[in-house]
Amino acid sequence: MADLAERIRNDLITAINNDKLVLPTLPEVAIRVREIAEAPDSAILDLVREISDDASLSARIIRICNSPLFRGSREIDSLNMAISRLGMAYTSNLAMGLAMEQMFQATSDMVDKRLRATWQRSTEIAGISHVLAQHYTKLRPDQATLAGLTHQIGVLPVLRYVEDNDIQISSVMLDNLIDEIHPRVGAHILQRWDFPKDLQQVPVEYLNLTRQVPRVDYADIVMVATLQSRSGDAPAEAGGRVDGDVDWGSISAFERLGLDPNKNLGEEEDLNAQMEAAMALLNQ
Repeated sequence: MADLAERIRNDLITAINNDKLVLPTLPEVAIRVREIAEAPDSAILDLVREISDDASLSARIIRICNSPLFRGSREIDSLNMAISRLGMAYTSNLAMGLAMEQMFQATSDMVDKRLRATWQRSTEIAGISHVLAQHYTKLRPDQATLAGLTHQIGVLPVLRYVEDNDIQISSVMLDNLIDEIHPRVGAHILQRWDFPKDLQQVPVEYLNLTRQVPRVDYADIVMVATLQSRSGDAPAEAGGRVDGDVDWGSISAFERLGLDPNKNLGEEEDLNAQMEAAMALLNQ
């Protein structure tokens, strides 16, 4: 079995190095929404027309707009009003992230279960990242949400490879393989998708607990979100393990966010409510 894991590892690394690894593509609606938001002559109605073709996506954006994350003076009941409140850039990133959920499905039970767990985990980190960015930084909460949703995107090709080749491998070995491979693959995917450069390195950097950078960035936010989500939890699943014995006081990301590493954000009633709201809305 160890030889099999090594062969899979070598095959994947070779495919990455030769640019032959089959990478996931952004859903069409995500591509179109981004194009509209980035076009200088686009208007809100252009975005409304595009998103309104997807009833489920439209409903989720309206629900999010009415959530504790965006407290408004009155309830929003139309997509036009929701996009007007959120803004085109924010709506674009939100729609793009939500559209990715369809990618986290497979035909085999083992892979499908893992993909769905990865997506659920990603929505959890995205929700916490949104609140951290909003309350502790001047970074964009929508970008932080997108960083959270895509920080484990590299898990997808690894599991697809296992499924497509009908490989029988133990859970422990598969977890170890994912842990080793997914950060590099994830960064490669986000580069291919032409994501902002400050998001492209999040899959590689969010578990680099000793990183030193001059100012807070999205990797810091996802790192702290990951640590906060696991405080007091059982060992994490593959794709993002954190050594439970690490002294959080030695992690400079907390200082860059202006956070006390000994403070559990879950104990802050208002923040906890917002994080739970964000996680629930993203995972509907």
